[in-house]
Amino acid sequence: MQPEATKDNSASSKLAVAALGVVYGDIGTCPLYAFKLSIEASGGPSQTNIMAILSLIIWSLIMVVTIKYVFVILRANNNGEGGTIALTSIALSLVKTNRGHWTVLALGLFGVAMFYGDSIITPAISVLSAVEGLKIAAPALEAYIIPITMVIIAGFFAIQRFGTGAIGKYFGPIMIVWFLTLGALGISSIINNPQVLMAVNPLYGLSFLASHPVVGFITLGAVVLAVTGGEALYADMGHFGIMPIRRTWFWIVLPSLMLNYMGQGALLLANPHAIENPFYLLAPSAQWVQLSLIVLATAATIIASQAVISGAFSITNQAVQLGYIPRMKVLHTSHEEAGQVYVSYVNIFLFVCVELLVISFRSSESLANAYGLAVTGSMAIDSMLGYFVMVKKEHWNPLHAIPLFGAFMIIDIAFFSANALKFFEGGWFPVLVAGTLFFIMMAWNTGRSRLLAARSKRQRPLSNFLENMNTDSPVRVPGTAVFMVPDTVNVPHSLLYSLRHYHILHERVILLNVKTQMVPWVKRDEMIEVTHLDHNFHVVVLHYGFFEMPRILRTLAYLRLHDFHFKLQDVSFFMGAEHLINTADNSWDRLADAVFIFLHNNMYRARDFFQLPHDHVVEVGGQIEI
Repeated sequence: MQPEATKDNSASSKLAVAALGVVYGDIGTCPLYAFKLSIEASGGPSQTNIMAILSLIIWSLIMVVTIKYVFVILRANNNGEGGTIALTSIALSLVKTNRGHWTVLALGLFGVAMFYGDSIITPAISVLSAVEGLKIAAPALEAYIIPITMVIIAGFFAIQRFGTGAIGKYFGPIMIVWFLTLGALGISSIINNPQVLMAVNPLYGLSFLASHPVVGFITLGAVVLAVTGGEALYADMGHFGIMPIRRTWFWIVLPSLMLNYMGQGALLLANPHAIENPFYLLAPSAQWVQLSLIVLATAATIIASQAVISGAFSITNQAVQLGYIPRMKVLHTSHEEAGQVYVSYVNIFLFVCVELLVISFRSSESLANAYGLAVTGSMAIDSMLGYFVMVKKEHWNPLHAIPLFGAFMIIDIAFFSANALKFFEGGWFPVLVAGTLFFIMMAWNTGRSRLLAARSKRQRPLSNFLENMNTDSPVRVPGTAVFMVPDTVNVPHSLLYSLRHYHILHERVILLNVKTQMVPWVKRDEMIEVTHLDHNFHVVVLHYGFFEMPRILRTLAYLRLHDFHFKLQDVSFFMGAEHLINTADNSWDRLADAVFIFLHNNMYRARDFFQLPHDHVVEVGGQIEI
């Protein structure tokens, strides 16, 4: 019994270490800039402001990250998986009306769009804030801060296509060193000025907000920078599990962050001029120490950026599988971890945007103005969907859930509103990115619904088609035809088009329907359903989770051994290739349909997405109006 327990503890410890590198990279690098910018927003490093800002940051970490995400939101998981897509999938499975479906879908897609905005800003502000330490350690190199930052960013975007598995094992140990360093730097400063420990009293922050309502409200827009990355706790839950994430937060991350913020506060109480860069000035002034800290901070920010970028790839893959966005080429970079994927279009998009941000804003202080809106918007959506899921699925008593989630929403709205004030100072950028992506995703989903509706008007019931074959049977030729179909009750248009042009049918016809379930994984014994019909027609339904990639050829090989007897080289795959015509009446719908048609015509082709042999694929179709 003891060896088994030891083995479980060892596995849990490894997961906890790995979680440090993936889950906490973003929030772990916030001390580089969050406290400094918050003090500046409050009016300067006076004793009152320092204690108030420390109190607000500490209680933001407690309320937003600890209580909201660690204790509550982590419970709203989809078979162990978290994140905006998983939360949206759960909520969609609970709504009963069409209006409710579109409301939840719109909220979820906007949350995803906000996450992409966060994915753009995080690498820029994190790496830039780390390299800015050169102003303290080597002032002569200050002119090279922007070029060095751009080179570092270009480097880690260039290696994305190789996957993170090879270097991922080093993330956790590096972040352990980083968090221990954060705590050690803080303790050394707190010892000299222990009065900062009184900042755990929430009255310091509340009295500041009450006595300085305007300045306090503006200051919240900077304080929220201390909790950016908290949503990653939920998004990465499926990789590590709830307990390793919780343990790591309480044992290492939260204590290290609180100690470092208090250490910076103690430093400013003793030397207000240290506001120039209170994080780096916590360290001894020896140049080798400062340069070592810059290297460590840069490594930590690269890890933080890597985690966010990998998250963007993962969310894109999930959204593709669920049909929320057009098909894209997804490269799996690990044979062991299904969640490790690479999406070239997303990588290029993020790289260009991040580099443009660095060139345009040129400092972490300027970038901070653009940072908060995306994060706070995403957090507010998590609160709304989280309430719905906890009440409807987990059967929480609304009398208990309303006050709790109401408190979360008050905090989220306060942070979001404070950051909205910075809209014209840079906050417009994530809003523009999120708004554009949201419009594209909604155009795709509404256009997809219009296309399905247009197809349904021309559909012919499969049962009726098979009955007519008793009296009017076409010529059957040797071989197996596989028709990829959106449903199993109607004759696929590709079959009708093929029959109209060739006037023949293969001796065996398989109607193959791929369904992505609202769960991350599907059990192997529940993956394949086979129904045998008359005239050697067969319906095969493949069930996959949104973390899985359909393997059509592997499925056919399984069927060949268990249900059928055919050679794979004798199989022909038939797919629809329709030409879409925009017939919308008003200008808004015409624009949305035009975007949908463009995406439909240029998305990753089904034959490539399902990894089918090109010389066995036949594409047939006609014209269809939407």
